[in-house]
Amino acid sequence: MSQKSSPGTLVLMVASAAIGGTLQYGYNLAIMNAPTIFIQAFINETFQQRWDIQLLDYQVTLLWTIIVSIFSLGGLAGALIAGPMTIRFGRKNCLLLNNIFLMSGALFALTSRAARSFEMIIISRVLIGINAGISMNVQPMYFGESAPKNLRGAVSLSSAVFTAFGVVLGQVVGLREILGSESCWQYLLASNAIPGFIQLLSLPWFPESPRFLLIDRGDKEACINALRRLRGGEVQSSELDEILQEQDETRGLRPSRPWELLTDRSVRWQLISVVIISSAMQLCGNDSIYVYASYVFKEAGLSNDQIQYVTIGTGTCEFTACIMCNLLIEHVGRRFMLMGGFLLMAIWAIVFTIALLLEHISWMPYLSMACIFTYILSFGMGPAGVTGVLPTEIFNQTARPAAYMVAGSMMWLNLFVVGMIFPFLVSGLREYCFVPFAVVCLSSALYISLFLPETKGKSLSAITQEFHKINFKGHDKIFESQTVYQQGQACLSTAF
Repeated sequence: MSQKSSPGTLVLMVASAAIGGTLQYGYNLAIMNAPTIFIQAFINETFQQRWDIQLLDYQVTLLWTIIVSIFSLGGLAGALIAGPMTIRFGRKNCLLLNNIFLMSGALFALTSRAARSFEMIIISRVLIGINAGISMNVQPMYFGESAPKNLRGAVSLSSAVFTAFGVVLGQVVGLREILGSESCWQYLLASNAIPGFIQLLSLPWFPESPRFLLIDRGDKEACINALRRLRGGEVQSSELDEILQEQDETRGLRPSRPWELLTDRSVRWQLISVVIISSAMQLCGNDSIYVYASYVFKEAGLSNDQIQYVTIGTGTCEFTACIMCNLLIEHVGRRFMLMGGFLLMAIWAIVFTIALLLEHISWMPYLSMACIFTYILSFGMGPAGVTGVLPTEIFNQTARPAAYMVAGSMMWLNLFVVGMIFPFLVSGLREYCFVPFAVVCLSSALYISLFLPETKGKSLSAITQEFHKINFKGHDKIFESQTVYQQGQACLSTAF
């Protein structure tokens, strides 16, 4: 028996999955700024009480750096286990099970102060990182497989919108007037449990990915019921035909493993594209510019009390840009948004460098502030959202989990690398510290213009064919010999 359908089911499903999913990534990045000095003091007090040792400033900074950066290593672990989890449990159940890591991490953070243990904060950050690593991989996959073709980009891009919203929410909750005070920092670190509870209460009411149900589980009736609920009415035969075609093309194939993608010529350029663009998303320096923002705002003459409010503007910029990208992506296309975003970021990085070189001019710090906001806007308009859409669209069902494992691993590894080397870039290159980021952005835009085909409005099978021409250049006739979808199967599907 099919369940009652509603045209708002897809929208509510997206909100439910994202609140406990990618929102957590942005939120857990942002909430670590406010309690910095309080947690550093807590670390020092803990050492004094345990061993009567007064830590030096650099030792406290080192421990704080470990607490912050260990989140990335947890994210890497989450990205690596996300693929097997989605294959075994499905997309929706994987997101629900992921809350085990979230709730455990929140509990460690909440009780760390009473236990006088900064080690519990480190454990908490690892567990929260695992949660973020899984959700950053699984959620775009779940959305891309559940959305209709004409909305696939916009629905998948909502992951980035919720990530940016998480940053803004974390910055607001971290205000001294809310939870960013000395007496409340443990509650701030544990506040990520609230979105997790909302997801646990709401997501079970929504359907699993229709593609997973049919292609991985072979349950056509469950697939059709899921499509009816997500579309708010009867299933269009063309959409079901497309899923059946992908099932036919992957029949008898087991899910790929990440290392198998390296030797599979049929996904060579898809893999190269995912590796380059996922790496560039972090190597472009957007997260670093958040760190540098406080320094620039201080140079512009803002007080510390003012800076905490102006910093919220940086998160609001990315949130606004992601919403704009969400509205434009189905009209402009993925390729243009990505290429345009990276090009604009390169331009603003160069202008930012000039502004830093001419810092002695009275109005230059304000140009630096403007560059920060425009850089973040450019990131939000392209790389922030479109990057997560690509693996869903350019890989088939058997390769998709492994592709997300590769994409997630590159993202988290490069986030860790940039976080570790950025202080050395600032001290070594000084005013030229954003030149490497400009080079990354320009190189990425060039690659996209030369090698990445547009995927807007195309079926997943059509995208596969387009990449096939690139992967087997000069051997196009091979593709014609592949198994062709039988129209008779489509006719049978309409009987349900």
